[in-house]
Amino acid sequence: MSSLSNSLDQTDRALLIHPYSNLVAHEQAGPLIISRGDGVRVYDVGGKEYIEGLGGLWSASLGFSEREIAEAVYEQMVQLPFYHGFHSKSTPSLIKLAHHLAEISPIPDAKFFFANSGSEINDTVIKCIWYANNVAGYPAKKKIITRNRSYHGVTIATASMTGLAANHSDFDLPIDRFLKVMCPDFYREGLEGESEEQFSDRCVAEVRDLIEREGADTIAAFVADPVIAGGGVLPPPKGYFEKLQPLLKENKILFVADEVICGFGRTGNMFATETYNLRPDIVTVAKALTASYIPMSAAMIAPSVWQPIVEGSRKHSVFAHGYTYSGHPVAAAAALKTLEIMEKRNIIGHVKTVAKVFASRLESYRGHPLVGDVRHVGLIGGIELVSNKATKAPFPVEVGTGAHCLRAAHQHGVILRSIGDIVAFCPPLIISEDEVDEMFSRFDRALDDTHAMLKGKELA
Repeated sequence: MSSLSNSLDQTDRALLIHPYSNLVAHEQAGPLIISRGDGVRVYDVGGKEYIEGLGGLWSASLGFSEREIAEAVYEQMVQLPFYHGFHSKSTPSLIKLAHHLAEISPIPDAKFFFANSGSEINDTVIKCIWYANNVAGYPAKKKIITRNRSYHGVTIATASMTGLAANHSDFDLPIDRFLKVMCPDFYREGLEGESEEQFSDRCVAEVRDLIEREGADTIAAFVADPVIAGGGVLPPPKGYFEKLQPLLKENKILFVADEVICGFGRTGNMFATETYNLRPDIVTVAKALTASYIPMSAAMIAPSVWQPIVEGSRKHSVFAHGYTYSGHPVAAAAALKTLEIMEKRNIIGHVKTVAKVFASRLESYRGHPLVGDVRHVGLIGGIELVSNKATKAPFPVEVGTGAHCLRAAHQHGVILRSIGDIVAFCPPLIISEDEVDEMFSRFDRALDDTHAMLKGKELA
């Protein structure tokens, strides 16, 4: 380690609190310090090269060296580095972005509200739904239904929507108004002899029972990520949304599609709502909206929801919600250029092509002695590691199989994400077929190392 690297490492340990990290382990081991990126690759301060197999945080859709976005950001910085949207102020880049999004939005005649992160925009949507229902004369309609293992953010409200225990433990969460139903994970939750369609029936029946028990007049919305990414990369089982959506409509419960991870090409279409033929009332996006070069998020809101919000503004003489950086002009410029690149380079067509190799390589792991299940759609996938393929028995938590595999992957030059013992893949959308093969070849070696470790412990 160079003197500079050592200095950075020590300063990091002394001063920084890292999100989603074991803080005790971090103080002992220190950070992996990434200093530059090029295409689908990043480099640490020591010069070691990695394929970024998770696109940063499911987000760097165009890789790490797109100069056109950097130039668009610079030009906007020079022209107008900041302005806000409060009190009817606006900027050309934001107006142009809204117009572009209106052309591709899966919600006809949508209105757009901008924030800075997925957590912020999902939190905003909850507030807006409550506000709209109060104005429309449905003050009791406040409860939000989500799924176990779903992820929607880390604010008090969005962490309450999230269905992951770590986001609740010792945070005094979840707060009330938030209801959970089973995770639609056919591999883990399906019963012996049950078909995927029958499993979907059972999942939807649980939602129906919950609505009847709580009362439809108390339930405001059902919020779902079309593909549950943070809970283990779980595409919906067959028939799930087809059966769920009519139930929600029948009970006048809004359907919110959280596309913070799935939006902008990840599933092989511009939006996962297209991939799964969804008809949401609200869609939230972030991450790939700007290719993650600048923080930005957005909500696409149907007229049936935003019209009561307008009436509320008339009632109170103000819509008293927003952030200093809502619709930041530099972020808007980055988003505009990102969408332009996606169109002129036919990124979605590229995803459809490369996804075939991605799927083939993932499917090849089904025969591996450590692999219980494989899931994927477009360029997002997951491999679930198990101690017994026949019984689906997981490894003991204390073994840390997924964490070991992640560390081994780092050693072999690929950065991934472990969700318990599920290894997630979500590379930049620009990845080539050869780079997909290289990514999985590096992972092969990491999986071999993990298998050897488990054999040494007599667990495989």
